[in-house]
Amino acid sequence: MRLYPAMGSNQICSARLLLVVGASVLLGACSSLHGVTHPAASGPPAAGRSSEPSRLASVPERNRTAQYPSHSNASVDPAPIIRASAPMTYTVKPGDTLWGIASRFLRNPWAWPEVWYINPKIHNPHWIYPGDVLALAYGRNGQPMIRVVRPSPLRSQESTVMLKPHLRSTAITAAIPTIPYSAIAPFLTRPVVFTSGQIRRAPHVIAIRDQHQVAGAGFVIYTSGLGRRPHSRYSVIHVEQALRAPGYWGFGHVYGYLGVFTGTAVVTADGDPATAVLTNTARETFPGDRLVTNDAPLPLNMEPRAPSRPVHGQIICVVGGTGGQEDMAGTYDIVVVDRGSRAGLVPGDVLAVQHRGRVVHDPYGAFAWLFHALGSSGTLLSPRVKLPNYRIATLLVFKTYRQLSFALVVAASHPINDGDVVGNP
Repeated sequence: MRLYPAMGSNQICSARLLLVVGASVLLGACSSLHGVTHPAASGPPAAGRSSEPSRLASVPERNRTAQYPSHSNASVDPAPIIRASAPMTYTVKPGDTLWGIASRFLRNPWAWPEVWYINPKIHNPHWIYPGDVLALAYGRNGQPMIRVVRPSPLRSQESTVMLKPHLRSTAITAAIPTIPYSAIAPFLTRPVVFTSGQIRRAPHVIAIRDQHQVAGAGFVIYTSGLGRRPHSRYSVIHVEQALRAPGYWGFGHVYGYLGVFTGTAVVTADGDPATAVLTNTARETFPGDRLVTNDAPLPLNMEPRAPSRPVHGQIICVVGGTGGQEDMAGTYDIVVVDRGSRAGLVPGDVLAVQHRGRVVHDPYGAFAWLFHALGSSGTLLSPRVKLPNYRIATLLVFKTYRQLSFALVVAASHPINDGDVVGNP
């Protein structure tokens, strides 16, 4: 019989250690295999899938020629441009507006040019008439588009009836009714920004008949500076505050002077002074008000769009205010922006308004015990922090100058003040 030598205690411990390590590796491999998730099939990200099947399911099969294109970057969440509640067809009604219809179909109404299909076979394809039947469809690349599928009879009548650039508010409780064209008509057809030289050279009102100090519709006024061959009609403009760039102590650059339309003067007798009668008055006329010939009317078929270039500006005037920092604007008020055609703005551009965040003291961070021990003085000595800006309104630009633009407030969640920031939506 052959006897093997007995194993020492050190050898036994080493063997046990190898068994424990081997078992641990085996269990770790099993657990890792159990937790493996198989890769998902290629396609749009989950966010895109969750929002689109319900929309595509409601699209007729003849229009559903392709799905939305997939996105290779799964971290991007492409919000659909079409509202979930968008109708498949819509018949344009009298009193409708382009902004209102765009709001029915689109999450962002200023994306209208991206979806509007211009049919060259339809009369005036850029315009929308009451009676047009609009339909939502999807192209072969999945791009949504809105087109006229049944033209209105008005298209064959060379009618000038079309949608005005009225905007719909995003109020929480109810939709805002249609605003009348007269609300912005004086700013569309008449000059409202003057230089100091234009003010000096413009004809002006000398006096009002019967020694009146204020004139209204039907009053006779006497004017000077019309020349030997005066026009028959003039716009009477009351010159108000200077449109000034922000600066220290109010000494910023003056872009011009705001003029407010007061009425139309119809010349009844030439001469110097000449005699005229006031018509179509919007407010009272005073001696010293200026007379100007009307500008050519701007087109009304503006389509809302995002600006073609980055815009960084601010509001410098609330029209109708006193010119102070306390002036506030809300929905359907008019404001002046310190960016114009030189910055690439054109009528129809949509701008977002952000309120400047306040600068506050933060006595609650490092050395908070010291700041609190000093009381109110400690708060003033604590670090200053600039709070972020936040969006408060949306503007529609309807008239531009080289350095300035007039814009209509189409939706506002907070009052707008001079100095609020404007930029791309």
